[in-house]
Amino acid sequence: MNSNNQTPNQNPDETPGAEQRAPLRVLSFGQRMRAYFLAGILVIAPISITLYLAWLFIGFVDSKITPLIPLKYNPETYLPFALPGLGLLILVSALMLTGAMTAGFMGRVWMRFTEQVLARMPVIRNIYSAVKQIFETVLADKSAAFREAVLVEYPRRGIWAIAFITGRTEEEVQNITEEECINIFLPTTPNPTSGFLLFVPKKDLISLSMTVEEAIKMVISGGIITPPDHRPKDQQKTPLTAAHVYEEPDILREKERAPVLAPKGSRPGEKQNS
Repeated sequence: MNSNNQTPNQNPDETPGAEQRAPLRVLSFGQRMRAYFLAGILVIAPISITLYLAWLFIGFVDSKITPLIPLKYNPETYLPFALPGLGLLILVSALMLTGAMTAGFMGRVWMRFTEQVLARMPVIRNIYSAVKQIFETVLADKSAAFREAVLVEYPRRGIWAIAFITGRTEEEVQNITEEECINIFLPTTPNPTSGFLLFVPKKDLISLSMTVEEAIKMVISGGIITPPDHRPKDQQKTPLTAAHVYEEPDILREKERAPVLAPKGSRPGEKQNS
């Protein structure tokens, strides 16, 4: 009697219960060349495009700044080759020098005098005041402009869009609205420099965990680049809103023009902050 208990159809070289491994797929020569070609594009294309755009920007600045340098003080006059980035270096140095000068007493006096002169020009004063206010708001250390990405229902209920908070709604717009509103900028794809200014109730906004840089990449790529969810695992499993939440109130409001109240705590911002 055989001590090795084997089934009649079992291979003695196989271990009982061992899993069968799937055969490895062997790529043909053409498939391997195609994979190598695509891998090369993924490596070279981002680097090349970045360097090309940087070269265009440096060339544009050089073409505007370098001709303003007197030939006597231009290093390119004495060199047999051009110096790329010379105009950009001079521009950055001039901006830093200007900032240092205006930080002193004489600089503040000069700025006050210049602003008084510009304030007397009918068209120039409007342009100058608007541009100055925008730069002061965006570049301020404590400014909330473009510091947070949010999700807003636009252009209708059930359709969501990424927007950026630019500040709190104040003065007339806030005074004529009952709820606390937030100024948001809704960019377009793939050009985020154009978009729409919306005044949205704070309770209807959903704050996103993604950074502003990640949100801009998602907008520019048209959703091809999707940033990860940085929230805790338990929050990722809890939805904050749905398309059917406001469906019936919207229908009643449009057909009968009757005021319909949404249940307290059912709006996206209220769920997120609860």
